[in-house]
Amino acid sequence: MKIVVIGGTGLIGSGVVRQLTEAGHEAVAAAPSTGVNTLTGEGLKEVLRDAQVLVDVSNSPSFADDDVMDFFVTSTGNLTEAAREAGVGHYVALSIIGIDRSPEIGYYRAKVAQETAIRGAGLPHTIVRATQFFEFAGAIADTSVVDGAVRLPGVGVQPMAAVDVSTAVARAAAGDPVNGVVEIAGPEAFGLDEWVRRVLAFRGDPRQVITDPDALFYGGVPGQSVLLPGPDARLAQTRLDAWLAAQK
Repeated sequence: MKIVVIGGTGLIGSGVVRQLTEAGHEAVAAAPSTGVNTLTGEGLKEVLRDAQVLVDVSNSPSFADDDVMDFFVTSTGNLTEAAREAGVGHYVALSIIGIDRSPEIGYYRAKVAQETAIRGAGLPHTIVRATQFFEFAGAIADTSVVDGAVRLPGVGVQPMAAVDVSTAVARAAAGDPVNGVVEIAGPEAFGLDEWVRRVLAFRGDPRQVITDPDALFYGGVPGQSVLLPGPDARLAQTRLDAWLAAQK
């Protein structure tokens, strides 16, 4: 099959393209650097010609509330319209577990809007909701610094490796549409504070991680189980210790 991966040059997208190519598909990486711009619509018609599947793992260049909402609403509108015109038979999008349970987080509101647009487009689709990525622990710490220390709530998380996310998205793209949500998560649950503390310690980062139930996580205070997957989630293989060891 011809499978176009929007955001195909990024962390997850490059892995999706690689795995689909290895499986014998014609996987096409689409991004502004390849002449495809989902905000303006540039290159969409051309890249989707004869495509059976569209995979969207793109991300907003700005995480400001208004910017990220504009990105996902505009780009998803352009993508669904172009996919419909091209006769694409399966629209796959990567999303996040917990987005519908934390409306105070602007990024999550934007992802809800993205999912709503996909469902409303009437295209056969699969939405893959993932937990936090191991690779994002440092970024979470950076956005949670107060007076030199990292302050995070001890809410539950079940993070996973980016390579496992790519694997799950690639499998969804090669399969049939479920016209709903598939959840994926890592094999172990941690406190958000505990997970970030372990990653920083492994990296030799001297910043202290303070457990603070009132600390913000990307502008909101999630509940204890908001970031955790449901009982039917598909669990990945890579454990945190194994992922850390591979970073040496």
